[in-house]
Amino acid sequence: MPQVTGLDHLVLTVADIDRTIAFYRDVLGMAAEVFHPADGSTRWALKFGAQKINLHAAAAPFAPMAARPTAGSADLCFLTETGLAEWQAHLEACGVAIEQGPIARTGATGPIMSIYLRDPDGNLIELANRVAV
Repeated sequence: MPQVTGLDHLVLTVADIDRTIAFYRDVLGMAAEVFHPADGSTRWALKFGAQKINLHAAAAPFAPMAARPTAGSADLCFLTETGLAEWQAHLEACGVAIEQGPIARTGATGPIMSIYLRDPDGNLIELANRVAV
C-alpha cells in the first residue's frame, strides 16, 4: 500500500498577512519568505527548521483551497528546544498571554510538556518540549 513519508508544508488562512508575519517572526522566531509559484503570483510563507507554513489571505485564498478556509480555525503544535520558562518570559515581554500550561501532553513521538497561546487570528498555538522517558 502507498504511504506518505512526511509533511512538506501546511496552509494557514489569515485575516491579515502582515500582522501574521509580524507575530510569527517577532514572537516565535520564524522567517518570512516571499515565493512565486508556477502561476506567477506572489505569496508569503513562514519558515522554521525544514518546515514551511504558506499564508493565504482569508479574503482572497488561492485555489485549490480547503472547503471552508477560515482564519482562526487552526490548532498547531510546534516543538522547541528552548525551555518553557524562557518562552513564558519572552511571551510576557511580547504581551502575549499564555492560555494554559505548562501542562503534560502526548506528542507524535512521546511525552511533551506544553504551553498554549493564540496568534492574532485566534489560532491555538502549542509550544512544546519533548520529555525524556
